[in-house]
Amino acid sequence: MTKYINTLFTLIGTAILFTACQKLEDRPLELVTEEFLWDSKDSLGTNAGYFLNSIYADLPTGYNRIGGNVLDAATDDAVPTEDGTTIASFTNGGYSAISNADNSWQSNYASIRKCNLFVQNFNKVHFKKDPTIFIQGQYWRAENRFLRAIFYYELAKRYGGVPLLGDKVLSLDDDLKLPRNSFDECINYIASECDAIKDSLRADPVPASDYGRITKAVALTLKAKALLLAASPLNNPSNDIARWRRAKNAAADVIRLGLFSLEPNFSNVFLTRKNSEVILAYQRNVTTDLETNNAPIGYVSGSTTSRGRTSPTQELVDAFTTIKGLPITADIKSASNLTGYDAANPYANRDPRLDKTVFYNGLPWLSRGVETFDGGRDRPGGSVIQTKTGYYMRKFLGELASSTAYSNQTHNFPIFRYADVLLMFAEAKNEVDGPGAASDSVYNFVRDIRRRAGIQAGSGQNTYGLTAGMSVTDMRNTIRNERRVEMAFEEQRFWDIRRWKIAESIYNKPLHGIRITKASNVLNYKVEQLNTPFQFFAPRMYRYAIPYSEVVKNTNLTQNEGY
Repeated sequence: MTKYINTLFTLIGTAILFTACQKLEDRPLELVTEEFLWDSKDSLGTNAGYFLNSIYADLPTGYNRIGGNVLDAATDDAVPTEDGTTIASFTNGGYSAISNADNSWQSNYASIRKCNLFVQNFNKVHFKKDPTIFIQGQYWRAENRFLRAIFYYELAKRYGGVPLLGDKVLSLDDDLKLPRNSFDECINYIASECDAIKDSLRADPVPASDYGRITKAVALTLKAKALLLAASPLNNPSNDIARWRRAKNAAADVIRLGLFSLEPNFSNVFLTRKNSEVILAYQRNVTTDLETNNAPIGYVSGSTTSRGRTSPTQELVDAFTTIKGLPITADIKSASNLTGYDAANPYANRDPRLDKTVFYNGLPWLSRGVETFDGGRDRPGGSVIQTKTGYYMRKFLGELASSTAYSNQTHNFPIFRYADVLLMFAEAKNEVDGPGAASDSVYNFVRDIRRRAGIQAGSGQNTYGLTAGMSVTDMRNTIRNERRVEMAFEEQRFWDIRRWKIAESIYNKPLHGIRITKASNVLNYKVEQLNTPFQFFAPRMYRYAIPYSEVVKNTNLTQNEGY
């Protein structure tokens, strides 16, 4: 689609030229007036389109968005490489109603306000009588309603129930002391909006010029995400199966479209602008910023030194199975002939996604192997800011193993992708129907993910490491681990451990890294505990606090528990 980064600045520039042509300055020249923005003579709706694109720019951006760190650095999957970062407030109990590094209350409501301005004013634009232009206007109306729905989803997963504004654009003359709607009301609103607009949106696949636009599949996926959130233990303490069934059916609606498939090459999901798996991604400019922010510190590209901001944990690395799909656990490490795991060569014969997710010692990058052994170029010791765990984040970065310098890469943050839909369906179906037979049902969806990853099928029934006769609990834990490794660093783990209501058990235990020493070219590996504060206060920290400034202004806005 047309790039929507910086389009609002283009619009402002156009407004300046427009007003500068007038004989008298009757308003500030930099002001974009409503008459200009919603010009009835703008028969193509050009200015309204710019405004809609500026709302697109408010979609979740991911990557190193919180003080230069990824959100997953506030989970058990990683820690920030540098001390004193804002992201650390999530792991030391430091966020509150006054301070929150991910405070999105104001930004999401500002975006919702823009959506409502679009609803209120779009009919003022008189499109020329052309079927193509008319259909485009229909698309834009539906896209705007979707954007408003996803902003409410971003609020609901952080705060629970929030005030729903409908189409109203509030002014200072209105009663601004609005109470919160319930969480269920918010989820039902999001789902109903997706249902209302799904048939008014573009159908997939879209041409390259429209890639990144909201489509029917995008709306159905948001509905499935919202309903899965509502069915999960945090919001479904009585384990109402009807909620799980509703989530299962919503995910099935996306699958039933038959428009998406797992990209054969896992890396292509994140490095190609358009592929068979991504349903919606934030459209970024082509850059090298992810490489310079996250690659190991010993690499210099031109005059730019890599920062290695994210240090994945041993817990994440151990979550990746062997190439046979079998887990790395203490009770099977001695049975290397069965699992394919070798403690003296711990990264060999592993789930191939490990190589695409984590920089470990010896992994090729910019024409040399990563050196995270003590004294290595990527863990030199001393006062240099360097990995805390013996690992760096590899995911999303270009295929530059044999290159000598960074080159511009496509980095589109995946908001929705098909692998997530398959795992959502498997999770909900397991709760509703159980795992089913090993040759069918929930097993199939987990096997599909593992097959694409490159895990070996195994003998017999092509199990991909799955065991026949799994219980609901066994399959639940398998799906959760599969989500962890498949969706690592995609801002999923942070929310998953909250909606599953396991965050207190995850956070309130120590994390680990690897210490590698080298003697006579022999590497010795030792797991070590990190000296990193890691705590979670339940039930308070399962939701964000509503900002103190908002509660003070609106006495009808009740605060979340514990704040």
